[in-house]
Amino acid sequence: MVAAGRRLEYRWIAPTRPGASPLVFLHEGLGSAALWRDFPERLAARTGAGALVYSRYGFGASDPLREPRAPDYLEREALDALPEVLTQRGIEDPVLVGHSDGATIALIHAARGHPVRGVVLEAPHVFVEDVTIASIAAAREAYATTDLRPRLARYHDDVEGAFRGWNDIWLDPRFRDWSIEPYLAAITCPTLVIQGADDEYGTPAQLDAIAAQLGGAVETLLLPDCKHSPHRDQPEATLAAMARFVEIITT
Repeated sequence: MVAAGRRLEYRWIAPTRPGASPLVFLHEGLGSAALWRDFPERLAARTGAGALVYSRYGFGASDPLREPRAPDYLEREALDALPEVLTQRGIEDPVLVGHSDGATIALIHAARGHPVRGVVLEAPHVFVEDVTIASIAAAREAYATTDLRPRLARYHDDVEGAFRGWNDIWLDPRFRDWSIEPYLAAITCPTLVIQGADDEYGTPAQLDAIAAQLGGAVETLLLPDCKHSPHRDQPEATLAAMARFVEIITT
């Protein structure tokens, strides 16, 4: 698949329920199609929906990153690349399932009036927090001094580009004042927000901002004993919450 001039890795899970709105999975800042593991298949099986899982430019087996990312890179993914992805696959009225950076992309896309049945968010960022910057700086140190690099290399053809493209822009001083809060009031589709109570990259202030400012109905879920990846840290609770939400908004 090609979108915004880039070749993208993807997999498609066929629906088992006719007419179900397709799920589109948008991975986190160091994620890829493979890093979702079997969670998309499990959610698709529970809901009967088809599912598109893809790696964005610079990640997984998609085209490697060729230039530094700019502070508006999430907007470019949401407004340039994602619409082309959906058009290429003939997907209309999707349920966007986004994790971290992918959750932010889902929000921006929905805010700009694209047809979206609903949005499911894991650990979204709508503004930058001190804890986020501290954890991303710690990730840079871990990448240089631990086995983080070879572990990530199992999921990215160009691990250096994937890591630097994410890490460098989040630690760029120009990014410190980044916020998508002005987008939130324009989002009117049903939204589910899930965050871990022990998320090392964000606080419940992210959930509070979304709940207070979103233009449509929103449900929030703060999971105990859970860090930045609810679908990995609390898979059963996350699967149950997402499946229930998808079934309600697509029935």
